[in-house]
Amino acid sequence: MPLVLLATFNLLPDGEFGGETLTAALAERGIDARWEVWDDPEVDWAAADLVVVRATWDYQRRCEEFLTWVRAVEEHTPVLNGGAEVFAWNADKAYLLELAAEVAVVPTLLVGNRTLVPDLEAALAAFGPIVVKPRTGASGVGVLVIAHRQDPALQGLVLPPWVAQPVVESVRTQGETSVYVIDGHPVAQLHKQPSGDEIRVHELYGGATREVPVEPAAAQAALAAMAATERVLGRSLDYGRIDLMAYDGGLVVSEVELIEPGLYLDVSSTTAGPFADLVASRL
Repeated sequence: MPLVLLATFNLLPDGEFGGETLTAALAERGIDARWEVWDDPEVDWAAADLVVVRATWDYQRRCEEFLTWVRAVEEHTPVLNGGAEVFAWNADKAYLLELAAEVAVVPTLLVGNRTLVPDLEAALAAFGPIVVKPRTGASGVGVLVIAHRQDPALQGLVLPPWVAQPVVESVRTQGETSVYVIDGHPVAQLHKQPSGDEIRVHELYGGATREVPVEPAAAQAALAAMAATERVLGRSLDYGRIDLMAYDGGLVVSEVELIEPGLYLDVSSTTAGPFADLVASRL
């Protein structure tokens, strides 16, 4: 029986929420799947036939250490979805500027530490109120809404560098859409709605997530985003979660999640079967 190790982090040693659905689906396909904490020195990653990064949700705080770990694993064991090369690219939200030449994305400007003031002024002039977020970040941590250069919210800036984007008001009124593309197919769609005036859709900030039928327009946008990402990287990808927002009369890409996108298995088990099929096909 092939062994697949599913990488998680120390606050979720038993895996992502609803992860038992995934391990059960893998077991049905004759795969021994086990959750292991990625930075646990006792884990023998070389013993696995495949390593799948799933819930390493502290990587953004320790990105170089995380990428070093991935490279070490890759010396002995394949890592699903391209490993360190893909993850390093995807960990920096500057990738949105590369994708902008291929597909519609939320307009994005880079904000540097030494150029903070002029960069913020340029973003405010271009977009009006802006969202400032860390270039390497996750779960909405460090995301700020800034209305002007002297906005008190700037006191909450986390470590540089950052990106600046317009405040996309449709997120508050219509929410955000996530489409899972697994092995080239759009298999599931989630609708995420923030709470009140919040723009972050995460449950941590009061957001709510539910499964909805895959809509043709969202599927088309997600497939286009995956294809564009593959062109930029010059390689095929196993899977990704494409986050979309309504902006300027259409759907635009806000994120392409390739490292450890939560499958929301506690909300819907729809992705478990296709993901297990993907893993089985890569063994």
